[in-house]
Amino acid sequence: MPLVLNEEQNILQDTAKDFCASKVPISQLRRLRDEKDTLGFDPETWQQMVDLGWAGITIPEEYGGSGFGYMGMGVIMEECGRTLAASPLLATAVLGSSALLLGGSEAQKSELLGQITRGELLLAMALEETAHHSPYGIATKAKKSGANYQVTGSKKFVLDGHIADKLVLVARSSGKAGDRQGLTLLLVDREAKGVAVTRTIMADSRNAANIEFNKVDANLLGKEGAAVEILDRVLDTGRILLAAEMLGGIQECFERTVEYLKTREQFGVPIGSFQALKHRAAEMFCEIELSKSVVLEALSALDDDPEQVPELASLAKARLNDTYHLVSSEGIQMHGGIGMTDEYDIGFFIKRSRVCEHTFGSSAFHCDRYGTIHHF
Repeated sequence: MPLVLNEEQNILQDTAKDFCASKVPISQLRRLRDEKDTLGFDPETWQQMVDLGWAGITIPEEYGGSGFGYMGMGVIMEECGRTLAASPLLATAVLGSSALLLGGSEAQKSELLGQITRGELLLAMALEETAHHSPYGIATKAKKSGANYQVTGSKKFVLDGHIADKLVLVARSSGKAGDRQGLTLLLVDREAKGVAVTRTIMADSRNAANIEFNKVDANLLGKEGAAVEILDRVLDTGRILLAAEMLGGIQECFERTVEYLKTREQFGVPIGSFQALKHRAAEMFCEIELSKSVVLEALSALDDDPEQVPELASLAKARLNDTYHLVSSEGIQMHGGIGMTDEYDIGFFIKRSRVCEHTFGSSAFHCDRYGTIHHF
């Protein structure tokens, strides 16, 4: 399992780095926040990402994508993390497309995957129902109704839920909340009768939504009552790709902090010359290097070693949660009082880190899951 990028992946990373730095700087997120933008992302920038082929990078060629793989998507997500780029990439091109690839019928894949690659379709995954990540704690009901299903229930923290054209919904067709079995994946039109969407803006100025479903018509995605394996794989894919985005944010936050240590003077010398701050910067550097290896191994597993994906997804998410928490907190501390102001961009990273930590599972959730996988 290679822990280095090949030539094509390096070229893709360089392209993504240049694009994000020039087209999606942090100032764009600041503008979206200040203007209270109704979409929460810039459609023109998203179209440019689509034109670069990013929306279809994990979609096989027969469905209109490039089939470049998850390592390719990982380097893109990493560069997006550096500039805190707000886009539908994670919700649509990672969660949505993987749900279709794993659970969709041939007709669904042929119709919808091409629309994703062309930027004609936005998706969102409607999973959470409580304040904490609980993938099997589903109470939303799905009942067979003719050829389709009827859904009743509510969802919280639906990433990009208010802009999605279709929702990939996790509902329960049998059993009770907490059971692994009895879960069913469904496709729902966001504008269908009985769907009520309330947009929420998170601490990091990004999109989520709370959604109510009242006897909403839905189409089956996969097999009734047997969605758990697909759901686990889709969530692990999301966890690993989010970890890749977090890695980019961590590195940018660290580099900005080190630069500040070199230029900020106290008592006539740069504060970076103080031994205590050197030690703290060295600790961050070591944690970041470990995090790089974990993310690369997890991305490799998505492409080449499916059996390793569950444990590596939890390892990567827990590791990156902790590293992003540390580096963003230290970044604020080392910038001093000015780091707490809106004048400096460093504050955007600590807000993003705290939201990412609780998306698809906190460190406590993944340490528990990792132990369960290994039967410790």
